[in-house]
Amino acid sequence: QPCWSEYLMTRIEQNMVVNCTCPISECRAQPTTAFIYSIVSSEEIIVKYEKALLRCYVECCSNLTWCTNPQGCDQILLKDGLGYGAACSKCSWISCFNCSFPEAHYPASCSHMSRMTCAKCSHGFCWRCLKPWRPNHKDYYNCSAMVSKAAWQEKRFQDYNERCTFHHHAREFAKSLRNSISSIREMPKIRNLTFVLDACKVLEQARKVLAYSCVYSYYNQDTESMDIVEQQTESLELLTNAL
Repeated sequence: QPCWSEYLMTRIEQNMVVNCTCPISECRAQPTTAFIYSIVSSEEIIVKYEKALLRCYVECCSNLTWCTNPQGCDQILLKDGLGYGAACSKCSWISCFNCSFPEAHYPASCSHMSRMTCAKCSHGFCWRCLKPWRPNHKDYYNCSAMVSKAAWQEKRFQDYNERCTFHHHAREFAKSLRNSISSIREMPKIRNLTFVLDACKVLEQARKVLAYSCVYSYYNQDTESMDIVEQQTESLELLTNAL
């Protein structure tokens, strides 16, 4: 029993317990949950084992996923029925289930969030693996023919990137403001600040939409509907600044 206990505790600590087998090389038997409970006495190790089982279960179920809040959240979400705008019931974070970007990014599409564009020749490439977005780009390493357009493209990218960064920073400010007001609200004499908290939440959402609108506009500048989109974005930005 001491040998089994040390073996199982080591496997649990290394996060390798789910598919572990008997330590005898010729034996492929796997210890059952009941057997592990009977051998391991440490409550801390048992908690780690149960978390490992839960992680394995979520990863095996295509319909389940973890909340993607980068600040940390252990909530399990059911993908079916979670349309756009559905938030985590625990932390209110809105996730994207169609790509690996951690946050819902409307109006920018998933392809927008995983693409970058060469400022020199406008060639698109994946920012994760740096491989060409379209494999038929023949001048991938020698694309000096479009210098004037490249200069325009670089300036355009910088403009949209600065706007996007500004709105993300402004969103963090709104979040910080809401947290500050929440702490004031706990004071006995000040309890009528609900409308201000609601305004901060609206401000956060507006800044988020404005940030991802920059991404959407950058990749869809040549479409016929962009005039309307730009007008609506400008109107939203004016109202958001006023708020």
